[in-house]
Amino acid sequence: MKGFIIGTIVTAIAFYILVFLSQSGTLPFKFDYSGGIVGLAVISVIFGVINGLIGPIVKTLALPITFLTMGLVGFVINAVLLLATAFVSDKIGFTLKVGDYPPDLTADTLIAAIIGAVVLSLISTAIRLVVRD
Repeated sequence: MKGFIIGTIVTAIAFYILVFLSQSGTLPFKFDYSGGIVGLAVISVIFGVINGLIGPIVKTLALPITFLTMGLVGFVINAVLLLATAFVSDKIGFTLKVGDYPPDLTADTLIAAIIGAVVLSLISTAIRLVVRD
């Protein structure tokens, strides 16, 4: 339970930093959320559940393609999981905008999701180096 709570807090901080970098103009694509601290917590829980339940299944099914692309398809899988988080959070009333999604799913949105997933992963890793479970 302690690991889940710490993981949720780390993910919430990572989402906050991602949105801050986007709004300050550091990132070329926009990321936004609604709901303040509660929204961050809800989006972090949704992200954790999607990554914990759906992520391993999709990554296992995509294993042959992952080998063929030398792991590059992993970036796309993480981007799709981020878009799934945006979709679910929008449906329950805490909007997470990734590019123009939701509602528009375009090539720019997919690129924003890939960049967002990479930045989110880097931020989470950096925070986890400091904060242990």
